[in-house]
Amino acid sequence: MSTELNELFDNNRRWAEATEAREPGFFTRLLNQQTPQYLWIGCADSRVPANELVGLLPGELFVHRNVANVLVHSDLNALSVIQFAVDALKVQHIIVVGHSNCGGVKSALHNSRLGLADNWLRHVQDVRHQHRAWLDGVVPDAQVDALVELNVLEQARNVCMTTVVQDAWARSQTVVVHGWVYGLHNGLIDDLRMTVAGPTDVDEAYAAALAGIHARYATEMR
Repeated sequence: MSTELNELFDNNRRWAEATEAREPGFFTRLLNQQTPQYLWIGCADSRVPANELVGLLPGELFVHRNVANVLVHSDLNALSVIQFAVDALKVQHIIVVGHSNCGGVKSALHNSRLGLADNWLRHVQDVRHQHRAWLDGVVPDAQVDALVELNVLEQARNVCMTTVVQDAWARSQTVVVHGWVYGLHNGLIDDLRMTVAGPTDVDEAYAAALAGIHARYATEMR
């Protein structure tokens, strides 16, 4: 086994050469500006490459990832990313993206012990507890993906309630928050319709998106 990871350096050189050949001057332009319109808050799962999924190049999508795409108000790392994206980069869209069969969500649902990550996944368990009455009525095989969608809704609502986003809306800056789910089984993204463009939209958008989830899983109820 190689300890130098030469194959990754070789891949990198081929990628850089192909990119420059396809778009001469690409890296020079990238060096001089970063003007993304989108902030992607997604799961750290290696099967969910943000830029590739939406066909955007480096510099066009600002990305923050963690286990189970969680956004909590005590996470200064995530909050700093949002602050820089909104205040410095002036992104117009913040997209919270979960994915089907998420390992972190599955562990939170079944109380599996992973170690230190269990403390982080308590936030997803809070979502599980909040929706327990409905979730228990979903057939077991569909519960993980149902919780994935519920978690996206809750984390998107948390984004809306951050001081950064609230302050941006107060000064009439365009910031739209979205909730999406990526399907590992088909490579497609579904819009959960949790789309919020201002402080007065939060409750209505949340209620409509939650009703949409309930409707989608109506045939998966016990």
